[in-house]
Amino acid sequence: MKNHTLVKVSIILVMIVLFISCEKTNDPKYNPPADHTISQGGYMHKSGLTQPLVNCVSCHGSDLKGGTTGVSCFECHGTKW
Repeated sequence: MKNHTLVKVSIILVMIVLFISCEKTNDPKYNPPADHTISQGGYMHKSGLTQPLVNCVSCHGSDLKGGTTGVSCFECHGTKW
């Protein structure tokens, strides 16, 4: 029973570390534009974020892999789109 609890705690700690490591707002190099006012998962987004292929492509590229910003939406969204 003790081993089972240790495994659960370990899994939770790993998940926390992974979540924090993806939190760019703690990174001094992270400087999103002022119109990115919606926080989701530690990243600031512009309004219209639920339709990225319509609202995000002008800066992040038609494939959302960086475009003129050099910031890929897939860094944290994975293959969601």
